[in-house]
Amino acid sequence: MQDTELQILEGVAGEPGAQPVASVIVLHGLGADGNDFVPIAQAFDLSAIGPVRFVFPTAPVRPVTLNGGYAMRAWFDIFPPSADPAQPRREDESGLRASQRQVQALIDREVARGVPAQRIVLMGFSQGCAMTLLTGLRAPQRLAGLVALSGYLPLPGSTAAERSAANGQVPVFLAHGEDDEIVVLPRGEAARDTLQALGHAVDWHTYPMGHSVCPEEVADINRWLLRVLAAAA
Repeated sequence: MQDTELQILEGVAGEPGAQPVASVIVLHGLGADGNDFVPIAQAFDLSAIGPVRFVFPTAPVRPVTLNGGYAMRAWFDIFPPSADPAQPRREDESGLRASQRQVQALIDREVARGVPAQRIVLMGFSQGCAMTLLTGLRAPQRLAGLVALSGYLPLPGSTAAERSAANGQVPVFLAHGEDDEIVVLPRGEAARDTLQALGHAVDWHTYPMGHSVCPEEVADINRWLLRVLAAAA
């Protein structure tokens, strides 16, 4: 994929015209767009922190191999699983790396607009979860935290060598549906186990749902955001 400018939707929760004291960059899942998580962000109450900017980028359109080459919004290509479960999953490393650069550019953009990196949270669902973990663990600036929902850890074999010292202790909210039929629970558990083995503070949650988001999860994320953003003040 060639690096292209992302479509970006954003808004500030708080007083109109106020300078945000924190930013949350939200990455959608396969086939969705930046509008997908706007209602969930609107359900958060972060008023105790102050004005918070939410940034909702939309991934480029690309053919997705798993879906018969159909073109859709996607952060990277997805390949069918191998017939041999002992074989590692094939990943679109070039697509992952290109989107990583784009997400890192969004982090840099928030810093340039006056929000310190330690008050920026990356949040993502499914493919967006993968991008959150890929980019957040490698970001050169210390971030406030990572919210990784119903996804997995991409390029796990390179995580230990490539993660940045700045984010060696970044807190991670990791959640998954117990009945997820798209990204099965063991993939989320594998991400949890890898991150914990690397020394990350993982706040792990499961919910009785499929590949989705539930009200209990939204409430748990809200409490977690208040905590990590207050700690970063």
